[in-house]
Amino acid sequence: MIITHNREKLINAIIYFARNTNHCGKTKLLKLLYFLDFKHFKQTGKSVTGLDYFAWRMGPVPKDLFEEITGRMKPDLKAAIHELAEEEFQKIRPKKKFDNKYFSNREMKLLEEMAFIFKDAKAEDMIESTHLEKEPWDRTIKKKGEFQQIDYMLAIDSDISSLSYDEAKERMDERAEMVNIFGVG
Repeated sequence: MIITHNREKLINAIIYFARNTNHCGKTKLLKLLYFLDFKHFKQTGKSVTGLDYFAWRMGPVPKDLFEEITGRMKPDLKAAIHELAEEEFQKIRPKKKFDNKYFSNREMKLLEEMAFIFKDAKAEDMIESTHLEKEPWDRTIKKKGEFQQIDYMLAIDSDISSLSYDEAKERMDERAEMVNIFGVG
């Protein structure tokens, strides 16, 4: 069985962003995770958290996490962060310390970079960044419509840090084949 540690990475990324940025509410957190996952995919052909994102009107949303944070948190997440208050600004408040043991050096560098760039930003300040023309959210909204899943392959572009489309596709196919054969844990 393949061990991915996606859940541990997700929970620790939430803790990291909550501890290392100001104004880290639910909306800002979801945007930070989107940037983390799509930038890492662009460089490696793999997301950090394994989340699937959907093109909602206000930006990209990892629907399953949104529903979990908003509704019933699983025990591991409930042990890591406090339940959200029934207020307009729903601050993410960690209960645990950040644990970097699940992250590669590249993933840690991206966590630090995202936290640095958006340290003092509020969620509304980040909307323009997630809605840029020809970026994955924008292309999904225009081609597939609202509430549709955003394809990670849309992160691939001509930027020097980006994998080629063929290389990213090959890595995705290889990972899917390994999951099919060995399973995921």
